[in-house]
Amino acid sequence: MATLSGAFRRGNAAHSALVQIAFVLGLGFLVYEAATLALAHMREHHIPTDFGFWNERAGFDIDPHLIAYSFTSTYGRAFFVGLINTLVVSAVGVVFASLLGFAIGAARLSTNLVIAKFAGFYIEAFRNVPLLLQILFWYNGVLKALPAPRASLAFPGHIFLNDRGLFMPAPTLSPLGLSLPVFHGFNFIGGMKLSPEFVALTLSLVLYTATFIAEIVRAGIAGVPKGQGEAAAALGLNAVQARKFVIVPQALRLIVPPLTSQYLNLFKNSSLAVFIGYPDLVQVFAGTVLNQTGAAVPVITVTMAVYLFVSLLGSLAMNLFNRRIAGAVH
Repeated sequence: MATLSGAFRRGNAAHSALVQIAFVLGLGFLVYEAATLALAHMREHHIPTDFGFWNERAGFDIDPHLIAYSFTSTYGRAFFVGLINTLVVSAVGVVFASLLGFAIGAARLSTNLVIAKFAGFYIEAFRNVPLLLQILFWYNGVLKALPAPRASLAFPGHIFLNDRGLFMPAPTLSPLGLSLPVFHGFNFIGGMKLSPEFVALTLSLVLYTATFIAEIVRAGIAGVPKGQGEAAAALGLNAVQARKFVIVPQALRLIVPPLTSQYLNLFKNSSLAVFIGYPDLVQVFAGTVLNQTGAAVPVITVTMAVYLFVSLLGSLAMNLFNRRIAGAVH
């Protein structure tokens, strides 16, 4: 009887496997046929389907660019400029969103009622306003409403803010070590300039993403058994030491997995830069380059592949970090 039952189960498993294989093969065939028809249609209408445009002259400027670029550069060069701009705004956003999120999350657990209520108000206010509206508010409602360079807002440390961006000292290899922004003519020269588009996008990503990180941090810390804090106090640790050396290391195991999702969301949300003209990958490559070349399929395919690759790479790095934390705690 047991033999018949085992044979029956094996038969069902084999049948299920065959059905799944047939489904995958059928789906693959349909995708292949659809792709073949689409490519034939595009060739018939002289729509580019390859990367022949990659080394052609772009003919447009990109500002800012962190690698050498001019309007005589190629479309391939424009792709890398947009990619680097996306990675920079994402990296800066991740760092500051993490710092702010951890601070607000800890404030939510504060015994000081004013601090806890303020943190809760911040989270509810920024989390429930669409990110795109926040970007447009900071860009059009705040930064573009600032005075002209001649009447810039001055801050300590040779930092100036006006409708053309944020100007600050920049490190150099010269003996003085710093290049200071100086007003000359109609604008500032020297130092480091952060464009209004970069400031608005980064600020919005930070303020928005930090609300979700704060809730993750709050839940992670609250998820650590209260007995851990009591044990730390019994060992003579004060509240700050207990949270730093006992509670937070254990909470990280609960914090890191959902934190990974927020980092990836921030990276993908950076594509909203197109609405304010910040030259990220979407605006430069999937926007200007696509419009000039008409190569929709290769351009969109590469853009999607970049976002997929960076997301998978970031997820892998965070998973490895989480395993390291789990091993250290145990």
